[in-house]
Amino acid sequence: MSLIDLILLAVALGIDCLVVSFSQGLIFTANRTKNSLALALTMGLFQGGMPCIGFFCAGLISKYVVAFSHWIVFFIFLALGLKFIYEALFEEEKEKICCIGLRCLISMGIATSIDALGAGVSLKFSGVDLFTSVVLISMASFLMSLIGFWLGNMFKHIPSKYLEISGGVILIGLAVKAVI
Repeated sequence: MSLIDLILLAVALGIDCLVVSFSQGLIFTANRTKNSLALALTMGLFQGGMPCIGFFCAGLISKYVVAFSHWIVFFIFLALGLKFIYEALFEEEKEKICCIGLRCLISMGIATSIDALGAGVSLKFSGVDLFTSVVLISMASFLMSLIGFWLGNMFKHIPSKYLEISGGVILIGLAVKAVI
């Protein structure tokens, strides 16, 4: 695998981070810097950590996870998407001043990085330098998460109820994409 191939892999793995971060950027109106950095850091760490796990456990877990990884992603994104829509429709309208919760961050980190686990397995069999790969993947995911969050945040003129529903629909779309 060449450096260009690694960069393309990093960008491809970061696309889910960008979309998930975009949906979060639609929702949060306060603590945006803190939320965007927490989300981007989480995405970068998970996207960089999963290939390491895949790389080192290539023969052990990949045969168990690959068969149903798309379902793991599906259920996590579906649950998050439905939660956003439920909150938009049935909870009182209030300014979201809290940070993204740790449980939510971890869920999004896992959901977006399942593909990176498989990429780590392929990196092992490609004979690629793991350190270079992980740095590229982590940085691309971090930057794409920041970009996605702030792009989503630019759409704040739309009433937040519709923004939350949009964020939920995006996450449900990612869920469906995972099983197609």
